[in-house]
Amino acid sequence: MKKYKDTSLSAQERAEALVAEMTIEEKASQLNYKAAAIERLGIPAYNWWNEGLHGLARAGTATMFPQAIALAATFDEKTMFEVAEIISIETRAKYNMYSAQGDRDIYKGLTLWSPNINIFRDPRWGRGHETYGEDTFLTGRLGVAFVKGIQGEGKVMRAAACAKHYAVHSGPEGLRHHFDAKADAKNLEETHLPHFEMLVKAGVEGVMGAYNRVNGEGACASDFLMGKLKEWGFDGYFVSDYKALEDFHLHHGLTKTVEESAALALKKGCHVCAGYVYEHLMTAYEKGMVTEEEITRAAVAAMRTRVRLGLFDDETEFDNIPFSVISCEEHNQKSLEVAKKSMVLLKNNGILPLAKGKYKTIGVIGPNADSRDALIGNYFGTADRYITFLDGLTAKFDGRVYYSLGSHLFKQGYSGLAMPGDRYSEAVATAEQSDLVVLCVGLDAMLEGEEGDAGNEFDSGDKYDLRLPESQRILVEKVLAVGKPTVVVIASGSSLNTYSDKADAIIQAWYPGSMGGAALADIMFGESPSGKLPLTFYKEIEGFPSFEDYSMAGKTYRFLENSDNVLYPFGFGLTYSKVECTAVEYADGVAKVAVANVGKVDTEEVVQLYIKDNKSKHAAKNHKLCGFQRISIKAGEKLTVEIALDGSAFDVVDDSGKRFVDSDSFTLFAGVSQPDELSEKLSGAKCVKVDITK
Repeated sequence: MKKYKDTSLSAQERAEALVAEMTIEEKASQLNYKAAAIERLGIPAYNWWNEGLHGLARAGTATMFPQAIALAATFDEKTMFEVAEIISIETRAKYNMYSAQGDRDIYKGLTLWSPNINIFRDPRWGRGHETYGEDTFLTGRLGVAFVKGIQGEGKVMRAAACAKHYAVHSGPEGLRHHFDAKADAKNLEETHLPHFEMLVKAGVEGVMGAYNRVNGEGACASDFLMGKLKEWGFDGYFVSDYKALEDFHLHHGLTKTVEESAALALKKGCHVCAGYVYEHLMTAYEKGMVTEEEITRAAVAAMRTRVRLGLFDDETEFDNIPFSVISCEEHNQKSLEVAKKSMVLLKNNGILPLAKGKYKTIGVIGPNADSRDALIGNYFGTADRYITFLDGLTAKFDGRVYYSLGSHLFKQGYSGLAMPGDRYSEAVATAEQSDLVVLCVGLDAMLEGEEGDAGNEFDSGDKYDLRLPESQRILVEKVLAVGKPTVVVIASGSSLNTYSDKADAIIQAWYPGSMGGAALADIMFGESPSGKLPLTFYKEIEGFPSFEDYSMAGKTYRFLENSDNVLYPFGFGLTYSKVECTAVEYADGVAKVAVANVGKVDTEEVVQLYIKDNKSKHAAKNHKLCGFQRISIKAGEKLTVEIALDGSAFDVVDDSGKRFVDSDSFTLFAGVSQPDELSEKLSGAKCVKVDITK
């Protein structure tokens, strides 16, 4: 038996043995994302590129979960783990199916390039809906749960997760191929790196570098960033973002030739190239720019991951995962459950839940009412069914449902040859004939997303401002002017101000996945919403710090300076009941929170802990999230929730980037929102607090 086939050896030993049997040309061939077959060694071709952001993507039918930002709105590590576990099970089932037919194409491997854990630091960033929001702690905790769900805990990984984009990457999209993101030591350690550290220490198998430079260094060939990975004990594979290495010589000016780019990346620690630069590795070797030892080191890292996935084993525990698990009823029901947990009730004057029998007709209006694109976000798979908002409400409601598109998503008119605003009159008439209006507005991934995606009509996928497109602004104004009871439903992955103050209720539905319409209907007709905002919703972009400024001053709830510009705060979200935290104690690293449901409805809720350092000059301007737990609590019930705090809760970061405890006086807050004035006003529940002396 070949040594690399010996499962009693470590993955490192097996990878070294396998690579030792390769010629230098064969070693180099394994470092491109389209790794070539080595027939004489029985190694099939392998494509490293696969996606699993919120379901197995781009590889045919799979369960489609709510977009990543919606998953974050659940504030639930257990849910995140369960979603990731399903994604990896379906990934392995698809891999088994494709491999049996000799299909080794892109999007058919076991190395998922997810999750995206960049910090959503600026509301204009188009790719923000791929992330877990603006908070480092929340992002890290949810990201760790996702990684563990993807990879499993067996001897063989079910699939391999990948933390991206490392690092200091969050727009602007149009500049990403030549932009130098400048962040000082404090901002790096306080915001841009700790969640990557959390995932690396939790065992994430892959890390993907970003397109941009970081303080002058290419993110995929940075002494500083690679040094941090070594410091954290990373022993997985490092992959470039697609064509990021090409940017070294084409845009960043770091190198002059493709061979120089290949040499720079390889020497600094980039093992796998997503793109074409490593096709020139042998030329670089022949010119003396890289050594065989450096090629070997990268090849061992790459093959080690494939060993961990069981790709060279005669059999694994995952070989018999059946085709039937893909988008099965159980998985689709989980998607429905998660969508309901993710939707955030931003406003409710008592109209929700809808009283049975009160309304005979409902008018469902808006460009996102019957839109599949409003369900899917980006990096999506193909669902075997889609339930739009219109579908879900029609199925749930006993009376007559009227429907009007109302307007194009962003164009002035809808029908060819028609005058601008050609659907407004129908929308107004529909509202007039309805007892209740559900106005479905927002965006989709054609308007906010990654540079180069189809559409991206405005600013390479980023947003100019926080308003709806003009066509929808006019629609909202006209429909609300009719004066009928109105629920506004927003499909978006980012902060929007719909200027719908006259609405009776507002639901942030995100991009809720293939079952999103059913989830919306269940919530509107009785099930209590419980999602929380994983990012701040602002009133306007005017006065906001520069998009290109990676300092965190004035950005996100931790460093917010202009609270008057906040529309809805991070952590906010209403339920149909009223849950209060009535007391909090802290001892031996554990907070004990007394919680009571003083309302009349059973609900889920999220208990949130925030901490404020009362002395250190290095502390963030405001409090910071340091714990959270989703609970289920019945009307009238009282319970005690215990949440452990890790040491990072008490840390500060100084200007040199050093993290340490610098104070003996802290205040710990517990509530169902942040402990700020606006959150408490909107939620109707005050936070409780306890002083801690260390």
